[in-house]
Amino acid sequence: MSNPPFFHEASGAVHFWVSIDGQLVGASIGKETLHYCYRSTAIDDEPLDTYQVHAKDIDEAVRRRVAGGSVEPVMLRDYDLHPAVGKGIE
Repeated sequence: MSNPPFFHEASGAVHFWVSIDGQLVGASIGKETLHYCYRSTAIDDEPLDTYQVHAKDIDEAVRRRVAGGSVEPVMLRDYDLHPAVGKGIE
């Protein structure tokens, strides 16, 4: 991939690109979302490291959002990764 993911300190988010139908779609996920969804008990988690470990699931969430009509840049939220959370389905 020509555009590696990176952590953008000013926005507090990891920015990354997902290939969808041969096109790169820009997306981001906040460090709080990464922490809450994947490392909620950690005190020293690094957002870029957490993203890289879970990139497959996170990229699939971007694909679902785009399939649902979202346009880039796609900003993922907690419930994009865990759809049941907040909907009374937990």
